[in-house]
Amino acid sequence: MLLVVDALAAGPLRFGDLADRVGAAPNILTDRLRRLEVEGLVVATPYSERPVRLDYRLSASGVELADALLGLAAWGGAEEGLPAERFHDACGSAVELRPWCPTCDRPVGPDEQPGTYDL
Repeated sequence: MLLVVDALAAGPLRFGDLADRVGAAPNILTDRLRRLEVEGLVVATPYSERPVRLDYRLSASGVELADALLGLAAWGGAEEGLPAERFHDACGSAVELRPWCPTCDRPVGPDEQPGTYDL
């Protein structure tokens, strides 16, 4: 299922395009997409009524999961000495994930210890 999330991270795809990217049999991909929809990670939108055809995109939760996958891939690649797989289209720089504080509107530095909340 994570391959589907990763494939949809770049934007919406139709079933055939998604099947080509993931390399899954149609019945397996259909099952994965239905499960991801039930979990609220993927949204299917019809683009044709006769026959019914859908395109698939990540929900907000799906985008969060894709971002986490990007972080794991970057970490794994760095451990293996591999270049980054994702680049910013506008300038071509490798994409980096950094801790960000939305309240302070700034990155959290390595010298700042992330805190936790007592519940």
